[in-house]
Amino acid sequence: MNIANHFAVIVAGGRGTRMGTGVPKQFLLLGGKPVLMHSIMAFHSAIPEITIVVVLPKDQQDTWAQLCLAHQFTVPHRVVDGGVHRFHSVKNGLEVLEGSGWVAVHDGVRPLIRPETILRLFGDAAAHSNAIPAITPKDSVRWQENHQNRVISRDLVKLIQTPQVFELNKLKAAYVQEYEDSFTDDATVWEKAGNPVYLASGQEDNIKITTTDDLIIAGALLKKQG
Repeated sequence: MNIANHFAVIVAGGRGTRMGTGVPKQFLLLGGKPVLMHSIMAFHSAIPEITIVVVLPKDQQDTWAQLCLAHQFTVPHRVVDGGVHRFHSVKNGLEVLEGSGWVAVHDGVRPLIRPETILRLFGDAAAHSNAIPAITPKDSVRWQENHQNRVISRDLVKLIQTPQVFELNKLKAAYVQEYEDSFTDDATVWEKAGNPVYLASGQEDNIKITTTDDLIIAGALLKKQG
């Protein structure tokens, strides 16, 4: 694997409104370090030479710099401004990447992603031009429409995670499109541009932190991982 051609865009635009803390969720402490630091460290551990871009709202960047000093966080990364929607934030991150290769786009508040999962997804993307991590729900699933509902097989439903990995220049080309509300993740942007989506195996404990309960669960899972 040519490690020189691997990139990561880590998007961290949360405001923490659902956390009820007033602190952006990516800055909340998990295992003694801000959540975002765990996400960055996972990519650096997987591929030490990877180019990492962190996308943050402009008004949070001074706070991030102070946190890096306070925690003596020295993993190399570049910070760029976030946009109005996630779509624009990812686009801003992609625009500063040069050359060709493979890029992983990751939610900064998925701090439990493992280095081995990152490496596997890069390998899957090299074989399929993209790799979208997905898991099958454990609960029963029903389809509801027009006040009617019916059971469907859970095997037909996939829960999508990040990091989503793509051929860099093809993803840049996909992001030339105008923004649409249906663009909920990078895979939807990629697909709308006419590219097939390859679903790869996800990581069961790769949870996204959006509530205080998620933070508690992540803390327990982090101890289990360690």
